[in-house]
Amino acid sequence: MSDGILLYCRPGFEKECLAEVVETAAESGCFGWANPDMNSGFVVFETTPTPKVIERLPELVFARDAWAISARLADLDERDRLTPIIETVARILKDAGIRQVGDVSCEYAEGEQYRPTARFAGKFVHPVRQALRRSGSLTPKTRPDLPALRLFFKDSSQVLIGVDRPDGRAAWPMGIARLKFPAGAPSRSTLKLEEAFSVFLGPQWRDRLQNSHTGVDLGASPGGWTWQLVNQGMHVYAIDNGPMDETLMATTQVDHQQADGFIWKPDRYVDWVVCDMVEKPARVAFLMYEWLHERHARYAMFNLKLPMRKRFAQWQEIREFLESRIAQEHPKAELRAKHLYHDREEITVYLDLKNQNG
Repeated sequence: MSDGILLYCRPGFEKECLAEVVETAAESGCFGWANPDMNSGFVVFETTPTPKVIERLPELVFARDAWAISARLADLDERDRLTPIIETVARILKDAGIRQVGDVSCEYAEGEQYRPTARFAGKFVHPVRQALRRSGSLTPKTRPDLPALRLFFKDSSQVLIGVDRPDGRAAWPMGIARLKFPAGAPSRSTLKLEEAFSVFLGPQWRDRLQNSHTGVDLGASPGGWTWQLVNQGMHVYAIDNGPMDETLMATTQVDHQQADGFIWKPDRYVDWVVCDMVEKPARVAFLMYEWLHERHARYAMFNLKLPMRKRFAQWQEIREFLESRIAQEHPKAELRAKHLYHDREEITVYLDLKNQNG
């Protein structure tokens, strides 16, 4: 039996994270509450989640990662935190009918005030892993195809314990994408697009992009997203009145068009259109849908800059618009969105209308 849901989010987005999980749970007849610590980077949703709610956790936009809580321990003795944790884990696995987990992680909140706990969790995972392997509860080598044990420490004396589902797990623990800034990239925004490809296309995203040969970057200057497309072997139309990175232009894979991103259109069908323009989010969403609907591009990846005071409400309106158009015109389309680790006030959206128009 689950005892609530732990959700990770960007610090400062706890209200949006909570509003979304409340709405999603209610749609499945599940209700609950939370009193989140603002700027902590996590929310504990107090509920008894149904299997349907657990299944839908990966759909959440403002939660980077989420899992069902199976047990809570408080007032852990600093002289022996390990024994009660291992005993509780054994009971959880037995009740769930799980012989072994494929991995274990000791997790923490991302908020500034939780940094000492992050250091503790990073060290404590080693004795936990050793104890679980001695008991036979953890596989000798990491097995991502099996459930993983999740331990969340609010501080070193209290822990939330859960076992996740492989098909509901974030690409990185706690949804924190540890990506290396590539040498030669014009800006750090390239990491945002790399993370988006991994989240929406899966771990084999580079293989999937091998069949993509052309792209358009709307609002390209100085070229962070263009660089990512070029690095995957595409010829890119970079649309921006601003300058492009000289080294990037020297690749000869970029055609820089000084034009308005809301007006310019390609002469021929391209594989990808990407957009990171600072504009009203509803206008960007409409533009991207029309690009695919009118068969200018096959896939779209774009950012929506959400207004601070109504982030969730604005996304709800845009989602309803997109879902309404999709239901009428492209019922097999794929629409996904996520507040990525490298996003700030924006969310990233992936759209594929499945080429049904025309």
